[in-house]
Amino acid sequence: MAVKQAMMYYMDAALMAGAPITNVAQWCRDNDINVRTFYRHRARIAAEGKWVERSRRPHTSPTATPQPVVAEILRLRQVLAPDNGADSIRAELIELATGQDWAGQDLTVPSRATINRILDRHGLLAKNPAKKPRSAHRRFGFARPRDCYQIDGTEHRLADGSVVVAIDIIDDATRVWVASYVCAGETTDAALAAMAAAEKEWGLPGLVLADNATAFAHPHRFLDKTLTSRFSRALAAKGTRVIHSSPYHPQTCGKCERLHGTAKKLLAHHYPDPPADLAELQARLDTVREHYNNTRRHSAIGRIPPRQAWERIRDHGGPADLPRQTDATVHVLTVMANGTVTVGRHIVSVGRGRAGATVTLLRAGDHLTAYAAEGEPLGQLLLDPDGPRYQGAFRAPAA
Repeated sequence: MAVKQAMMYYMDAALMAGAPITNVAQWCRDNDINVRTFYRHRARIAAEGKWVERSRRPHTSPTATPQPVVAEILRLRQVLAPDNGADSIRAELIELATGQDWAGQDLTVPSRATINRILDRHGLLAKNPAKKPRSAHRRFGFARPRDCYQIDGTEHRLADGSVVVAIDIIDDATRVWVASYVCAGETTDAALAAMAAAEKEWGLPGLVLADNATAFAHPHRFLDKTLTSRFSRALAAKGTRVIHSSPYHPQTCGKCERLHGTAKKLLAHHYPDPPADLAELQARLDTVREHYNNTRRHSAIGRIPPRQAWERIRDHGGPADLPRQTDATVHVLTVMANGTVTVGRHIVSVGRGRAGATVTLLRAGDHLTAYAAEGEPLGQLLLDPDGPRYQGAFRAPAA
């Protein structure tokens, strides 16, 4: 094959150089080249000056995505920015297909992979590094609106370079962005003001999940477990219980952490220049929050806007109703004299020092997380369904 290819290169070079070949048939026999191939190459070289392989791609492809659909994909890529990935585009195409009777026009909605290939062909695909597969994630979610809110603060920068804080609150079940409160710093007063805004617009939840910042937790509670923060006491007076994530484990408040990133992406897209002051940042956040709740499709709730997810569920939680989980259960238990509690058929040790105390266990599958009455995380444990009835003690969170 290599010798044959080399002879073809030699023939093309000879023809381009104008070498005289008086007996074509004899020359082709000597060099093992088909006569028709010789004349085809000679004609193209005479017409174009050189031989260049032409594409062997079919002139037509019955399975190719129709041009009207391609044009719609490219349009949506611009219109939906910055949330203009293949999944978002496909969700919009499904609605368009229904409204415009694509079935009657013999048009179908392409798959996510096809949309990405079309974007790639047009140079519009952002190449992202390989991510952890979704199957490797274990989602923990409450079942109803107001079962649990997550609260956390994030920094923003003003035009003069100063750094301020926005305290964001998100509903765990529906991803509704219930409040965003801009302040000079993450303080207890600011956190309570954010909760007041959330209560006014969406109501109070049964639980509030917060990290261990001093705005939400007592600064010395790791030394004295009986200490509670002013934030916790203020919400407890209204019937809402505050629980805290384990130290150095931000994934527990992951929904709020991701909300921070989305909010900043929306702000950067709609407002390229930094805000002049707190009031302007608050106004901008209110605008993007309205878009986030009412227009933007959320991948974690079936590609619908969060408000729509909130309104679909008729039974809402709150301070008077214990949260229920879709993939987890909540157990409020009294520790026995020997320091253990019973979960299903399993016995787990909380510690003799807590005998008679009330603890809350959140169970997601075989994963248990224990909280003291003050919201202090006591530890975690992975149950062994095939193991002995006594499963040992909770593993204390990192100090």
